[in-house]
Amino acid sequence: MASPSMPDTGFSRPLRVREFFLARQPILDRSQALVAYELLFRNAAVGPANVTSDLSATASVIAHASQLGIEKVIGDSLGYVNVDAAVLQSDIFQFLPREKVVLEIVETMKVTPEILARIEQLVKEGFRFALDDVITDSEDVQQLLPLAEIIKFDLRDMPLSALLKLTPRFRMANKKLLAEKVENQEQFKTCLELGFDYFQGYYFAKPVILSGKKLSPSQLSIMQLMTLITSDADTAEIERAIKMDVSLCFNMLRLVNTPAVGARRRIDSIGQALLLLGRSQLQRWLQIMLYAEPCKKGQAMTPLLTLAATRGKLLELIAQRYAPDKQGVADTAFTVGIMSLMDTLFSIPMSEILEQVSVVDAVSDALLHRKGEFGEMLQLVEHMERIEEEGEQIGELVTRFRLSSDDICKLQVVAFEWSDNVARCTH
Repeated sequence: MASPSMPDTGFSRPLRVREFFLARQPILDRSQALVAYELLFRNAAVGPANVTSDLSATASVIAHASQLGIEKVIGDSLGYVNVDAAVLQSDIFQFLPREKVVLEIVETMKVTPEILARIEQLVKEGFRFALDDVITDSEDVQQLLPLAEIIKFDLRDMPLSALLKLTPRFRMANKKLLAEKVENQEQFKTCLELGFDYFQGYYFAKPVILSGKKLSPSQLSIMQLMTLITSDADTAEIERAIKMDVSLCFNMLRLVNTPAVGARRRIDSIGQALLLLGRSQLQRWLQIMLYAEPCKKGQAMTPLLTLAATRGKLLELIAQRYAPDKQGVADTAFTVGIMSLMDTLFSIPMSEILEQVSVVDAVSDALLHRKGEFGEMLQLVEHMERIEEEGEQIGELVTRFRLSSDDICKLQVVAFEWSDNVARCTH
């Protein structure tokens, strides 16, 4: 199906609805809880760094929101979507759930009386706006400021001196401040001190290695259980080990009774849970529970849990497409995806984690060196998370696993929805 024609798009050919790549990038609040995702669309037919030029395709893509499943992609969170003049003047807005989206006005858009009138109309209709990549208090910014709720600063383009000068001005205007491209904990802390409200970037997924760090008793229990499973221990022994940890029993029974597992009847005992799940499923739920455990102490680890669960599920789905007759390949792919963030979770080097958890060489090669089949799957998923920076290799890896951009989008939507369900059921 071809997209509807768009004014001033600059496209010389129609863009097919599924001829794009999609990414969702987490936006966190001051307590590092997940509050929104920015949705990025890249035309799959063009080279790297074309997110901005793909804006003309955004309206076409979102106009087919029923196919894309935009609410499945963002779950309970808000979705930030980039808009330019062409998008603002299009009929995209009848397809968007206004209570669920924030429209980001790109910095390259020239403000005209017609554009201002259109934004004013959309604000009256209940749409919310953010100003993207603000680097100066320009005339255009001044005109748009009364209509915007959120001001975004790209930390890669902003020296600290400019941030110190501009942020008080926008805070006095009662605007929310969002720092994007936050890449490390130091940048996060600086922006926190400057009064920023929201943070976008993968700083929360970067490992901060702490020497002598020890696992919590609950994490140790789960790791020991995982070792029992991988060493093919007796089922009765596994059941006894689970029952020794009351918290583990409770959380497991809660997890197996969620829609993400899909049990057809209520599971009331650990024995039933083991029977329903089987060993490979049990192992993956234990891995998820490792990420959920810090949440029980009031720490906002939801974005890391969601990202790890998304990676695990997406790798599993890619493996199922690539090797449909080999369930073991899909199970291993899930393990690689979810374990890929355990160095961040534990603040321990990945090499030390792999000394405590027995894994096959293919998993070790993937996690330590991004090598082999599973390593390449993990690379694909990591590149998808950062399509605006690392888009060049996506096409090669998609082809490597005999997929299309259409396939990837469909698998992503399934993985996003599944991981959001998992995150909800662990709180």
